[in-house]
Amino acid sequence: MANRRLILKFIVNKLRPVLYLIMCIFFDRRYITGKHFDSGLAGYAWGLSAIWTRNILRLAPPLPFPASFLTRISDYRNLDFHPDDLNNMQSPGSYFQNFYGKITIGRGTYIAPNVGIITVNHDPSDLDRHLSAKDVVLGESCWIGMNSVLLPGVHLGSHTIVGAGSIVTKSFPEGCVVIAGNPARALRENISAMGDH
Repeated sequence: MANRRLILKFIVNKLRPVLYLIMCIFFDRRYITGKHFDSGLAGYAWGLSAIWTRNILRLAPPLPFPASFLTRISDYRNLDFHPDDLNNMQSPGSYFQNFYGKITIGRGTYIAPNVGIITVNHDPSDLDRHLSAKDVVLGESCWIGMNSVLLPGVHLGSHTIVGAGSIVTKSFPEGCVVIAGNPARALRENISAMGDH
């Protein structure tokens, strides 16, 4: 197994310039840089997979960056993230509902599978209409647990941890906090991040 990995790494390193040129055909160059491309193989694997599933098979709409066909992004133009955090676009079942509002993901934030981030809700008095959109902002080094939902207008400060299955209905802009529940509430400070904040 170790030998196979070394051989694969050798081949990819030799083919890296060719793979980069292929990626440039399908993706915006600013997204095919960073740690997943510079020091590893993950970025190229994600890119080739996205080309196959999104651009060739059309299992999901093509995007200007590599993303799993199991990740739903309403409008990539309303999604802001650093190329080093391309891993968040590989989370299966994640839903970035941002037709009208913007979603900003701070650098170093991790988003688990099946997370929903929503910028606009239906109008309860007329379900055919939508309420006004509200941007969602995640600070740096946050961790959003599996099956969580973040509702319109939520702002989470840096180093916020959202427990799995939580429904976040209000903002926690101060950061350095662990939140969980339905609706999510502060459980305790994120002590491990206090020195960084």
